[in-house]
Amino acid sequence: MVAGAIASMAAIIAGQRLGELLLAQSNRRRALACGAREYGANHYRLFFILHGSWLAGWVLEGQAAGALSAVWPVWLSLFAGAQLLRYWCIISLGRCWNTRILVIPGQPYSRRGPYRYFRHPNYLAVAIELAAVPLLFGAVWTAAAATLCNAALLLFIRIPAEERALNHMENPR
Repeated sequence: MVAGAIASMAAIIAGQRLGELLLAQSNRRRALACGAREYGANHYRLFFILHGSWLAGWVLEGQAAGALSAVWPVWLSLFAGAQLLRYWCIISLGRCWNTRILVIPGQPYSRRGPYRYFRHPNYLAVAIELAAVPLLFGAVWTAAAATLCNAALLLFIRIPAEERALNHMENPR
């Protein structure tokens, strides 16, 4: 039963990520055609490494644990809530949504959807997901490692790059 649940969740997440990458690539082509400037391109691969390692880590650790967490409904509910928030972000940004940091000259940043309440709501969704999915399958070490690595990448690299991009949108030179 657990092996099937792990395989199903891994397939769902891999499918989501692939679809999101395809959408991001399409939106990126459109943005670049409109003269977009990319920020933080040099750190983009670090997120691929993090998310790939996270996926492999919780799958392997979850299989080794061999059982769902005793509080699996909590973790599954948090995962579902994170998905709702993530797709609210994607829908709210529409063709401007991307996994990369792109600024189209003269375009203001969005204050729609969850962006009315948080500056970086998608990162909250990802942080919840990186912890909840491994914990669902008892993969405590993967949850801890992914959460710490994600926090470091976001706080020290990604959010500062995004803030520079947002500042450029507000104060173009």
